[in-house]
Amino acid sequence: MIDRAAAGVRWFREIRSTDLASVGGKNASLGEMVSALGGQGVRVPDGFALTADVYREALLASGAWPKLAALLDGVGANDVGRLARAAAEARALVYAATGTDQIRTMLVENYRKLEAMYGARVAVAVRSSATAEDLPTASFAGQHDSFLNVQGITQLEEACRKCFASAFTDRAIVYRNANGFDHLKVGLSIGIMKMVRSDLAASGVTFTLDTESGFRDVVLVTGVWGLGESIVQGKVDPDEFHVHKPTFRAGKRCVLRRSLGRKQQELIYGKEHAAGTTVYVETPADKRDRFCISDAEVLELTNCALRIEAHYSQLAGEPRAMDIEWAKDGPDGELFIVQARPETVVSRRAASVIETYRVRSKSAPLVEGRAVGERAASGAVYPVSSAADLPGFPPGAVLVASSTSPDWEPAMKRASAIVTDRGGRTCHAAIVAREHGIPAIVGAGDATTVLRKGARVTVSCAEGETGRVYPGDQPIEIVTKDVADLARPRTPIMVNLGNPDLAFRTAMRPNEGVGLARMEFIVNQHIGVHPMALAHPEKVTDPAEREQIARLTRHFDDPKAFFIERLSEGIGTIAAAFHPKPVIVRLSDFKTNEYAKLLGGRGFEPREENPMLGFRGASRYTHPAYADGFALECAALRRVRDDMGLENVRIMVPFCRRVEEGAQVIAALAKHGLTRGQNGLEVYVMCEIPNNVIQIDAFARLFDGFSIGSNDLTQLVLGVDRDSDMVSFEFDERDPGVLEMLRLAIEGAHRNGRHVGICGEAPANYPEIASFLTKLGIDSISVNPESVAQTMEVVFRAEA
Repeated sequence: MIDRAAAGVRWFREIRSTDLASVGGKNASLGEMVSALGGQGVRVPDGFALTADVYREALLASGAWPKLAALLDGVGANDVGRLARAAAEARALVYAATGTDQIRTMLVENYRKLEAMYGARVAVAVRSSATAEDLPTASFAGQHDSFLNVQGITQLEEACRKCFASAFTDRAIVYRNANGFDHLKVGLSIGIMKMVRSDLAASGVTFTLDTESGFRDVVLVTGVWGLGESIVQGKVDPDEFHVHKPTFRAGKRCVLRRSLGRKQQELIYGKEHAAGTTVYVETPADKRDRFCISDAEVLELTNCALRIEAHYSQLAGEPRAMDIEWAKDGPDGELFIVQARPETVVSRRAASVIETYRVRSKSAPLVEGRAVGERAASGAVYPVSSAADLPGFPPGAVLVASSTSPDWEPAMKRASAIVTDRGGRTCHAAIVAREHGIPAIVGAGDATTVLRKGARVTVSCAEGETGRVYPGDQPIEIVTKDVADLARPRTPIMVNLGNPDLAFRTAMRPNEGVGLARMEFIVNQHIGVHPMALAHPEKVTDPAEREQIARLTRHFDDPKAFFIERLSEGIGTIAAAFHPKPVIVRLSDFKTNEYAKLLGGRGFEPREENPMLGFRGASRYTHPAYADGFALECAALRRVRDDMGLENVRIMVPFCRRVEEGAQVIAALAKHGLTRGQNGLEVYVMCEIPNNVIQIDAFARLFDGFSIGSNDLTQLVLGVDRDSDMVSFEFDERDPGVLEMLRLAIEGAHRNGRHVGICGEAPANYPEIASFLTKLGIDSISVNPESVAQTMEVVFRAEA
C-alpha cells in the first residue's frame, strides 16, 4: 500500500521520459518538455501526475484484479454484446476501487498548490496517461477518457475516478487486444494540469511531417476555433499551414502554404460547467471565413515543433516524427503545448514503390484510343457534356466527354479514369490525367455514344500506346517495385509537375528535380482569376464576376496580393518539396481561349481563330495587354526566391519566337527584381519553335539553358495542330524531321556551353526517343511522374 499521500504524486517538473512506467507516456512526455525544453520557448501548462502505482494499489486493495481477469478472459471485438457488458462491469470495479480517502488526500494537497499559483478553484484538465501510451509503435490516442474545465475538489475527484475507469472503455479493450497488450499489465496514470482556455480562442495539432505523403521536410500545423477535440474526432475541416523545415532553419521564417478550413463548428464548455461537459456550437460566419491563428503564431508553433522533434530524436537515437497538440490561452493569450508523442502511422510506412498495372481481359474492348499514363481503373460511366453536369459527378466514376475544359478539373481529379472522344496525348484531359495519376484515353472517337451512363467499365492504359475500355470490372493486377531496385542512369531524370498537392508525394520518388513546373496549372487550380482582372478589377464589366472577385480577395488590402500569395505558395510548395534540387518554373503559357475562361478573363483576351499560334508565351509579357499581369507573376517568383529562401527555383520562358523578344523578356524580368545571375538566378528558354533551333547560338547568349518542348516542336515542324483530332494521326515525334531538330538543338546548346534538357512527353511515350536523346548526350530528361521508372531503365540501358 502507499503509505503517504505525496508518494503517488509527481509534478511535471520532476518527471522525465524515463519515468514512463510510473506516469505513462503522456505525462512522461509533458514532464520531459517542461524539464528539457521549458527554457527554449516550449510552454507546457503546470501540473502534476497521479502515478500508475496509485491505480494499481487501489485495485489491489479492493481485490479487483482477479475479478477483472475473469471478466476480460476471452473478450474480443467480434462479440459486441459481451464486450460491452464486460467493459461496463470492469469500469464499475475500477470506479469503486479508486474512490478512497487516500487518493482524495493526494488530490486536495496538490490541487491547493495549483490554487496558490493561479487562484481559487483554478480550472484544470484531467487527462489519462497509460504506461503503454505514446510509444513509437502504438499511441493509444483517444482510447481513454480525459475531462476538461474541472473546478474544485469534488469535480476533480469525480473526474479522476472516471479517468481511471476509462482504462476499460470498449475501444481501449479492443485496441489492446489488436496490439498485443496485456490488459492487466497496462497501468493508468492521470495528469492534472492548468486548463488552457482554448475554448475562447483556438487549438490544434502540429505534425513534423506531411500526414498524407509522409514527406519529412515540412511541419504541418492544423487549427480550429475552440477545443481541439473537434479535430481529433474529425468533426470539422481545420485550417492547415505548411512550413518548410530547411529554409526555416536557415532563417527564412515564412509560411509555405495555407488552406482555409471550413471550421463548421467549435467545441466549447457547456453552460452548466460540469466537469468535462462540452458542447458543439455553429461557428459564426466571420470566424469560419478567417484563419484561427496568425502567421506569426504558425511560425512560433513550428519553432516549438522543431525543438521537440530534435530533442525526441536525440533521445531515440534516430529521426523521430512527432504528433503535437497545442492550445491558445484565450484570444490574446500565449500558445501552449499540451501533448507530444511520436507519430506512429505515416512515419512507419514502407519506402515508396513503383507500381505497374496489368489488365488481363477476355472481353473485346468497347472503345479504343490513345493511352495516357500506365494505370488502369474501374468505375461507373458518368457522361459530362458541359459544366452543368459537374456538380453531380460522383467520386470514383469514369468521366466520359467529347473533350474537357480547365474549369472541369475539380471533377476530373475525383474521377477513377477519363475517356474523351477527341484529343491527343497533349490535350487538356491528357495533361490533367498525368498530373493526378489518373488513367485516361483520349481520341476514342465514339466513347460518348457507346459508353452508357451507369455502366461499369474498366479503363486500361497498361497495354502500350493504345488505351482500351472493357465492359465490367476486369481483374487489375498491380505489381510493385521497390525504388531501391531501380537502375539509376547518369543522365538526370526529372519530373513534370504543375499541381502543388502532388509535390510532396512525387518528391519522395526517384527524381533529380523538376524539369517543368507549369505555372498556368497553379493559376487555374489555386487562383482561378485572370491576373489582369486582379491588377485592374475596375475594368471587369460583369457585375457578378466583380462581386466574386471581391469576395475572393476580401481579406487582402489589394487584390493583387491575393494573386501573389496564392501563386507563390503553389510554386513554393513544389520548390520546397524538391529542395535543394533544381525546379524549373515555366512562366504562364495559357492560350487566349484558356485565359478567357478564368474569372474576369473575357474582357482582357482577344478572340483568336487559332490560339495555339496566337497571343501566348513570351509575346504576352511585355505587351500592354498583359504586362501588369506579368508583373504579378514576377512578384510571386521573387517572393518564392527571396522571402521563402527557395533559390533552387529557375525561371523558364515559353514560346519565345524571336531573339529580340527574348531580350525584352530578360529586361522585363530584371525590371521586376529577377535579374539573371543575381543570387544564382538562372533563366532558361523553351526550345519548341524551329527558330529556337535555327538561331540557338543567339538564344544561348541570352539564356542559361534550354528545355526542348517536343509537343510544340513536333507541331511546328510537321505543321500539325496538336489540338485537332482530325489530323492527330499526323502528330508523331518519331518523324525523321523532328528527330533531326532534336539533334540540332542538343548539339547547338552544347556548342555554346549551355544545359539542354527535354520536358515534352516524347521520351515517355516512345522509349526509342529516350534512347536516342541519351546517345546524343542530352543533359536531362523530364517526364510525368508515372513514367520516371520506365524512363530511368531505358536511359540506363542506352548509356551502357
